[in-house]
Amino acid sequence: MALREKYNYAIQTAKNLGFQGGAEERDGKLHFKGTVQTQKEANKIWDAIKTIPSWQQEVVADIRATSPLPGPQAERNYTVQSGDTLSRIAKEMLGDANAYMDIFNANRDLLRDPDTIKPGQVLKIPQHAHK
Repeated sequence: MALREKYNYAIQTAKNLGFQGGAEERDGKLHFKGTVQTQKEANKIWDAIKTIPSWQQEVVADIRATSPLPGPQAERNYTVQSGDTLSRIAKEMLGDANAYMDIFNANRDLLRDPDTIKPGQVLKIPQHAHK
């Protein structure tokens, strides 16, 4: 089954939310890239993607909110790539490799050990206190 058909629910959800971007099938994966107005809308698209149990092996997504929630609760998502570490992600996303525990703490529902992350995991990236 083609991935666009398999993830039709997620694609339709994105369209209904005014997703500016697209879902393109290449290299055996479905690449979602684009923006929506709010983080809540981005989360709805993620929820739709996650209705497919094998999504972690099949989807690469970069879904951003154009107007993030106000205040410190605003979060972004990051999909772990092969070779990533929490400290490297913290350096890239937060500008401080030592902020890796902030990412770990924001993802305790998904992670058991800050030294163990897997490609395909979607991590919440909290706002860094010193940003």
